[in-house]
Amino acid sequence: MKSSAVLSALAALSGPASATIYYAGVAESSGEFGVWSPTSTPGTGLPGRFGVDYQFISQSAVDTHVDKNKVNLFRVAFLLERMCPLATGLGATFNETHFSLYKEAIDYITVTKNAYAILDPHNYMRYNNPSQQPMSGSVIGNSSDPTAATTAQFGAFWGELARRFANNSRVIFGLMNEPHDMPSSLLLTNLQASVTAIRASGATSNLILAPGNSWTGGHAWTQGGADASSQWLNKLQDPSNNTAIDIHEYLDADYSGTHAACTADPAANLANATAWLRANNLKAFITEFGASNATGCSTMLSSMLDYMAANDEYIGWTAWAAGPFWGTASPCCTDSKNWGSLEPGSKAADGGPSLYDTVWTPVIQPKVPAKLQWTGGASVHGGNLTAKV
Repeated sequence: MKSSAVLSALAALSGPASATIYYAGVAESSGEFGVWSPTSTPGTGLPGRFGVDYQFISQSAVDTHVDKNKVNLFRVAFLLERMCPLATGLGATFNETHFSLYKEAIDYITVTKNAYAILDPHNYMRYNNPSQQPMSGSVIGNSSDPTAATTAQFGAFWGELARRFANNSRVIFGLMNEPHDMPSSLLLTNLQASVTAIRASGATSNLILAPGNSWTGGHAWTQGGADASSQWLNKLQDPSNNTAIDIHEYLDADYSGTHAACTADPAANLANATAWLRANNLKAFITEFGASNATGCSTMLSSMLDYMAANDEYIGWTAWAAGPFWGTASPCCTDSKNWGSLEPGSKAADGGPSLYDTVWTPVIQPKVPAKLQWTGGASVHGGNLTAKV
């Protein structure tokens, strides 16, 4: 069992107590594309054609975000079923071609651009059938489902992936995108297996991000009684004391990020999660959030960014979402209207300005801190803050 003193050290900043955002940027969504099936047919789109069905990043868009927008963090999505083919199952056997393409994207961000990258298995704590994500596939570790991958397999996967990035301290391990509809005890078991495997692999210094249950929603962090994320995530043990909490929070009525209207006040909805972080001396990243350009959204989105900057429990964020394959479609907050994405150069379906033009540039960009961490490994302690030249 972790002592309270060790738990307290898990995310205590070594610098000043004032609130600081060290990492800020955008989620890169397109690596999970190309597998949808209206009949939920397993194997649809797998392994897929790189550059046709899916792609991880656009190097020129990353250039714009780093060189012009001065952001230092990218969350790059991929599918477990492409990294670990169904024929061999979840574990330490990778599709080496797919891994090489993914590593190329991560290296471009972290080595060429000297920024930081979150590895994002975009699988909702499920494996074997992503054809109707987020609901399809077997819950990892569900012993009552004979088709489910085991907790041990999940640990083996993370041990192997971490081993391959252990020498790159700019790589952050995001353990899973949005677990949901599963026992929180099983979630903790899976997360602990992955943290243990990561540290055993030799990746002893990389920052880890651990999600909660219920889509890792900040508004729901203390909801659910004995199954609430707040009852479990503080039990996660990391011998390197370099794990932060991964939170998502949208501003629409059902917190899904699918509606244009902004009605969910971020300060009120994050208050309980923030208090829990403070009580447990933990830090957090909000790796998905967003809003449309509808009336009132700019004020609410701006307030959310101010809230993170004002509360030292939050040390990083990535807005949802950019990505080379969104085209005129929108990843967030448009009631299924095609208003483009946060990808630089994207356009709405009518040829008009995209969410990059109407949300990123006027609302998010002014809130990117003038100084971020550009040197050293990613850490819950942060690092030296400098302006990007």
